[in-house]
Amino acid sequence: MAGTHDGSYAKVFINGEIVGEGPSGFSPDSAVEANVTLGFGEDRDDYDESLNGLMDEIFIYNRTLSDNQIVDLFHGIPASFVKADGPNPANGALHTDTWANLSWSPGDTAVSHDVYVGDNFDDVNDGIADTFYGNQAATFIVVGFPGFPIPDGLVPGMTYYWRIDELEEDGTTIHKGNVWSFTVPPKTAYYPDPADGAEMVEPDIQLSWTPGFGAKLHTVYFGDNFDEVDNATGGLSQGTTTYTPDTLKMAKTYYWRVDEFDAVETYKGNVWSFTTEGAVGSPDPSNGVVDIEHTPTLTWSPGVYADSHQVFFGADEDAVKNADTSSPEYKGTGNLGSESYEPEKLLWNTTYYWRIDEANNVNPDSPWTGKVWSFTTANFLVVDDFESYNDLDPEDPESNRIFNAWIDGYDDPTNGSLVGYENPPFAEQTIVHGGNQSMPVFYDNSVGYSEATLTLTYPRDWTENGVTTLSIWFRGNSDNAAETFYVALNGSAVVSHDNPDAAQITTWTQWTIDLQAFGVNLANVNTIAIGLGNKNNPVAGGSGTMYFDDIRLYPPAP
Repeated sequence: MAGTHDGSYAKVFINGEIVGEGPSGFSPDSAVEANVTLGFGEDRDDYDESLNGLMDEIFIYNRTLSDNQIVDLFHGIPASFVKADGPNPANGALHTDTWANLSWSPGDTAVSHDVYVGDNFDDVNDGIADTFYGNQAATFIVVGFPGFPIPDGLVPGMTYYWRIDELEEDGTTIHKGNVWSFTVPPKTAYYPDPADGAEMVEPDIQLSWTPGFGAKLHTVYFGDNFDEVDNATGGLSQGTTTYTPDTLKMAKTYYWRVDEFDAVETYKGNVWSFTTEGAVGSPDPSNGVVDIEHTPTLTWSPGVYADSHQVFFGADEDAVKNADTSSPEYKGTGNLGSESYEPEKLLWNTTYYWRIDEANNVNPDSPWTGKVWSFTTANFLVVDDFESYNDLDPEDPESNRIFNAWIDGYDDPTNGSLVGYENPPFAEQTIVHGGNQSMPVFYDNSVGYSEATLTLTYPRDWTENGVTTLSIWFRGNSDNAAETFYVALNGSAVVSHDNPDAAQITTWTQWTIDLQAFGVNLANVNTIAIGLGNKNNPVAGGSGTMYFDDIRLYPPAP
């Protein structure tokens, strides 16, 4: 048995095969010391059971092992590390100075190191000429001083990227390093608490922030009008990084700004906002999200005092912000319990804005004007992104279980597929390509083939906006049986993946298919099926697990 853990994601192996993986809440950075315990029993305090056996070859590494290195251990091959590792400052760190001493742990076979530093990820990753600072034997380099990389000093608010390539003794074997980064804090205030855009904030909140780089004094501007807070001047300075406003009203949005003074210059801060508890919230689509389908259903959670709401929607932000019930952006009024709105079919690649005002005629603070939210529609058609599926009881009218949409072989003895998990959550929520969910499909081709089928309501016209390509993201497992991976339209038009071992690919992989390859009427596609095996000539085979996500239709690239 073995495992890997990089602080956020863990994998467990038995006999060289992955038997489980997923995110983990443990962070090795949170502990100075680490104790290793091998235990048997129901919990750590249960010592009534003991191991009657032997243990051998226990390794503890201070680096995350790759899947291949884990497999090598089971074959007696010790793990080796040829890449530079252990960056200091740590990858993604905040570095509160205008110079830095970058250091790293060398690869096992390295005799020298090529150093790349810059403020552009792609330039450092591609080794553009002015990011290369030479080859050296030392495992550190100073940046931010004359005669060294970035001679004029690190700039507050800037993110820097660096990469170390390891050269072996032959002078020609190079192991390209990962690109690491660190950020120098800005001169302006940052990390506001409550966070920008926070909802359900208590009315007696104390505001706080992290001071800007070198800041000595702070000036706070606060109010319920964005423009007034943004344009405010002449406030009183303070030395502390907290501010307590007067008791706030419920269900209201407030704005605040912190200007920083470093004894030489004042740096105007960004305007942040939060909404006190009792207001409409939890917009879906989330505020600012992109790639939304063109026939969305907008939903939200009502405020605690509201008994009705008014919906405002349109493509002009100011018009939605200033709209009233006489405006074309006004889309109607609804009562408590009907927190949804379905706009007409939307344009491609267009940003839309919406606002929900809530009211209660017996409350003197009513009505409550909502924040303006936005989303941007996709420049593609969404066949299925697997985000809408839930775990609700089938009797619930909102129930939308994944295996009730994608029909598998549960009731078909000739079809070896099963969609979703036996217990909720039924969709996969850890191994995902985009969003929060993907579709797990278990296949057992001892019966010949395995297939899951979705009946389409929209989109059925696969010529809309000139789309020409079907895109499917998939991921398999290394221990899957190498069965043919295929897609079928309208029950019979089949296209198979070129790679016969596609089911064994362990990383998210995009499969793009020219729609003309299906040879069907693309203006009327009724079903799409994903399968493993030979649909037209079933032959007994093996089993495995696949994951699917983000099935889309794209037009030709401009």
